[in-house]
Amino acid sequence: MLELQSVVADIAGAPVLRGVSLVLPPGGRVALIGRNGAGKTTTLRAVMGLLPLRGGRVMIAGEDATALPAHHRTRLGIGYAPEERRLFGLFSVRQNLLLPAEVLRLPKAEITRRLDAVFTFLPELATLADRRAAGLSGGQGKMVALGRALMVGTRAVLLDEPFQGLAPALALRYAEALRGLHASFPDVALLVTESNPSLLTPLVDQTYVIERGEIAHDGAMASA
Repeated sequence: MLELQSVVADIAGAPVLRGVSLVLPPGGRVALIGRNGAGKTTTLRAVMGLLPLRGGRVMIAGEDATALPAHHRTRLGIGYAPEERRLFGLFSVRQNLLLPAEVLRLPKAEITRRLDAVFTFLPELATLADRRAAGLSGGQGKMVALGRALMVGTRAVLLDEPFQGLAPALALRYAEALRGLHASFPDVALLVTESNPSLLTPLVDQTYVIERGEIAHDGAMASA
């Protein structure tokens, strides 16, 4: 569904990704593990078209998306939840969830269907729907970012360090949500980055380890 082929990317002239290749199959659950600065976030940004590539290709559903701008990649069904969430503080939770689908000018009936699916999957968001995003806790904000990604991620959802900064109880709730993702959205593939592989062992079936901008290892993980 999603494939990176020997992707090379620089930031401010410094090499960050050095020939990264990985495959996210349809409906698959894949982890990208690495230390801070290893290239995890840059890999997701490369997928989303948020930085230019110096080499390699990004394939989405069999289409060469390397030259496509970010909003066109979203139109191909890729949802993205960055580590810092990037919610609009003055907007309500509902407005934050609706925004990407409205920007894509999806039909109102389809937007309503997707929002209902997100509220069913994450019922706490329905409870918080009218609250301003600025008043949310860090864990609640992470949940909103996940729901927002699902509003447009009909093929794949990319989550960048979703457990970063969460208290243990909130981390457990987030992990519970990710475990239920496949049941609620069976066609949606998941690519998640993390520094601590133990957090993802029960959530994914494939892992890639990235070190200094290169894939150092890939293999299967036990899933629950």
